[in-house]
Amino acid sequence: MSIEWQDLQREPSLPGLYLRAASRRKITGTTLPDEGLRCWVDIDGQRLAAYRKVCGFADDGLLPPTYPHILAFALQMQLLTARDFPFPLLGLIHLSNRIRVLRPLGGISRAQVSVRVRNLRPHPKGATFDLLTSLDDQLGPLWEADSQMLCRGVKLEGEAIEQDWQPSLPLVQVAQWNAPADIGRQYAKVSGDYNPIHLSAASARLFGFPTAIAHGLWNKARTLAALADHLPKANLEVAVHFRKPVRLPSAVTLLASAAGSSGELRLIGAGELEHMVGHWQPVA
Repeated sequence: MSIEWQDLQREPSLPGLYLRAASRRKITGTTLPDEGLRCWVDIDGQRLAAYRKVCGFADDGLLPPTYPHILAFALQMQLLTARDFPFPLLGLIHLSNRIRVLRPLGGISRAQVSVRVRNLRPHPKGATFDLLTSLDDQLGPLWEADSQMLCRGVKLEGEAIEQDWQPSLPLVQVAQWNAPADIGRQYAKVSGDYNPIHLSAASARLFGFPTAIAHGLWNKARTLAALADHLPKANLEVAVHFRKPVRLPSAVTLLASAAGSSGELRLIGAGELEHMVGHWQPVA
């Protein structure tokens, strides 16, 4: 699919995009748009510091490996609420996320964010597509990500394949932490992601959840913060699959293999409930 890029002069305004998302509840087609969005964004030091605090990252002079998601959120919202995007944003399920840190994320004050979608395919529960995000500076690519999203109720022809991946290396406990009842609201303040399923039990029940759940990307960020001494700072790919949601409040335990250029991880809750599994390796 050939992509036509639309260059924006400024980041989109989130309030209007939330109103647009709330007004769209129907599936309108089965074809992904062939347009991508790009925009240069500035790194806000106060927002970055607040993000580090909420996610547990130390200030090492580098952007946290998950922070480009925050820089891209408004563009992702605009792309996924556009008139030609066929699926309602509210109700999409984040199945997996893969990030690649191509070069060290230090000394960055301004960068270009790009977002697009591709690879619509059948799934046992509907259809999935990939949300692609990249970060570039004046020298070229810095970081890229691929988020697999599920839309229930979509009917596509073809064989539906559901991916299943489990760690195979020996894992030991690395860290434990509590996900407090208000972590969804804390993360929303630094990310802009005010999805109702994360904010309170009352708003989550409107979408079928008995209580609020933690953002999947907060779970990943908090995990990578705990693994900071395990992982390289660049030439790094980290892929995770989201399993059962972390209901708030909850205590979770992080298991991981030994530090090194490659490894595996598992995030579990009470009763060995599996919340997230993943692995890291050098960029292919």
